[in-house]
Amino acid sequence: MNTTRSRILAAGALASVLALPAAPRPAHAQPAMPDAKPNIVFILTDNLGYGEIGCYGGGLTRGAATPRIDSLAKSGLRLLNMNMETQCTPSRASLMTGRWAIRSGCHSVPFGGVADGLTRWEVTIGEALSDAGYATGYYGKWHLGSHDGRLPNDQGFDEWFGIPRTTDESLWPSAPGWSPDIMPPEKITEGKKGEKSRELKVYDVEQRRLMDAEITRRSVAFIEKQAKSGKPFFAYVSLTQPHLPTEPNPAFKGKTGNGDWADVLAEMDSNVGQMLDAVDKAGVRDNTIVIFTSDNGPEFFKPWDGWAGPWRGQYFTALEGGIRVPFLIRWPGKITADRVSNEIVHGVDMFATLTKFAGAKVPTDRPFDSLDQSDFLLGKTEKSAREGFPIFCAERLQAVKWRNWKLHFMRQDTMFDPPVRNPVPTIYNLYTDPREEKPTPDSWVVGPVLKIVGEFEQSAKQHPLIPMGTPDPYEPSATRP
Repeated sequence: MNTTRSRILAAGALASVLALPAAPRPAHAQPAMPDAKPNIVFILTDNLGYGEIGCYGGGLTRGAATPRIDSLAKSGLRLLNMNMETQCTPSRASLMTGRWAIRSGCHSVPFGGVADGLTRWEVTIGEALSDAGYATGYYGKWHLGSHDGRLPNDQGFDEWFGIPRTTDESLWPSAPGWSPDIMPPEKITEGKKGEKSRELKVYDVEQRRLMDAEITRRSVAFIEKQAKSGKPFFAYVSLTQPHLPTEPNPAFKGKTGNGDWADVLAEMDSNVGQMLDAVDKAGVRDNTIVIFTSDNGPEFFKPWDGWAGPWRGQYFTALEGGIRVPFLIRWPGKITADRVSNEIVHGVDMFATLTKFAGAKVPTDRPFDSLDQSDFLLGKTEKSAREGFPIFCAERLQAVKWRNWKLHFMRQDTMFDPPVRNPVPTIYNLYTDPREEKPTPDSWVVGPVLKIVGEFEQSAKQHPLIPMGTPDPYEPSATRP
């Protein structure tokens, strides 16, 4: 933490003068909503850029219309300023825990040799909703722990199916020189709460093409089953598309005539449509929250590179293209249809918000970064509960976003460029310079930005960060001075 702290405050003398440390915002248990507990279908795509789907300027311009996904915008709320962390694992960790991923030891995509994933000490949204009486199912990519003890069925979910790590590993079995004796392949896995997960088959390119269809089939079955039971349910659907290799299901191969990427968009739209149809057919549409979003910015590797719309950059960078993602939410009768907002929201806020809707509790014994956005989403206020947030790339704080400004402590244009510290913090006005290319002299912005830095630093002193690779059992008292 000492190295990280020194990097954060090394932006110059401004930091020591203007940083105003403050105690971490206290988290409180939340009361139940007055109506019946809503069902929740949370659809998370993998490396889907801001500009890919129709209602964000993509769709037909990317070779395939996305009418079923776009329907969520027409019947609900479309956010223009939804933000995630810069990589798959950190985004998924902050969604799952309501805490910045650097706190939980999940600030980077793991590459083996460590106890990867969340410690069992973390409280997940699956656990919070399960404790509130929800049936919980997880389907798809996890990337928050690849061994028993750290899989979804160990972290609050009644059942799960998917891949423990990530989709590029499907390329291993067909790679020249690869051997399972050198690096065991990733396995498609399933499990139930209270039992060990079991491996089903090797996740290779053939299975990669079939994966999202099976994720969708199992998600639909879960929705149908739980709707009949009358028990509120939380379906966390973590689709693997369009992460590289961006390979469509055989049923969609060549369907658009515009290449694999367009075929994948058409497949994704169909899969989302099947889940929406399942909700409708089960008769629970009016009491079901449906969310569609992405874990970070677009794919970088050719020939699978994606599109961030008007923003510059892609995942693994602090540029808007790396963190700003599509976000659609529908809750008939609760969330106004065809509403659009450019207010700042972060994926970390989903924990506090969804637990508020569900009448569940949030942890109160640790720094908790999630802000309750329920009033904002319901239209009771036009203002988000959040004005800004820190942007970490791995363990480095590279930027802070506040209102319509972005202050970069470091410069990094692509995931393969080494991060370079700016001689002085560089400030961009995202209204006048959405591509972050022309610095502005608005140095007064440093004040509120460094207040965000100071608050994080103070909380990290009181509650030390969990190092990446920390094994279970973990107890925070063991790391405190």
